[in-house]
Amino acid sequence: MRGCSEHELVAGLRRGEAAALDEAYARYRDRIFGFLSRLAGRRDLAEDLFQETWLKLARHATTLREDTELGAWLYTVARNQFRSHRRWHALDDQRLRQFAATPPAAIDAEEQADARGALDVLEAALASLPASAREVLLLIAVEGLLPEQAARILGIEYDAVRQRLSRARALLAERMEIAERRRAAGGRR
Repeated sequence: MRGCSEHELVAGLRRGEAAALDEAYARYRDRIFGFLSRLAGRRDLAEDLFQETWLKLARHATTLREDTELGAWLYTVARNQFRSHRRWHALDDQRLRQFAATPPAAIDAEEQADARGALDVLEAALASLPASAREVLLLIAVEGLLPEQAARILGIEYDAVRQRLSRARALLAERMEIAERRRAAGGRR
């Protein structure tokens, strides 16, 4: 199944082929886990939701529609798993996991501190956003999905995604400014 088209992959899943499930996992595991990690803000929770997402695919693979966009389907399931968890558990909205790797050691200590500070500002700003704003930013800006795909995943119209994305970007910029001021003031509120 390696190198097969999306349509062939879905056809293999519909036939119940183990190789198709393996290929789907190989193609999407990192992206789905990254999405859940950033959305949930906790690795342990992301791991649980990640497992549930793949179990759902395994259970429902044979019932997928022929025209299923597998990536969008998996993001939708992952998002719904997270939302379901939030409904049933009082989540502590912790800071999101790092978006980027730690700066390389070749960069001097001052540059590393500046980079870490900028990353902390971004993480704090993202963590403070409502889930709906974080979702749209993560799907489009981080995961690189098209707005049309994000609309299908979020279950809203394309125009609504554009509006939500515009508001989320403005809110993120505002929250980053606030977080930067706090960082500059030494964390005092």
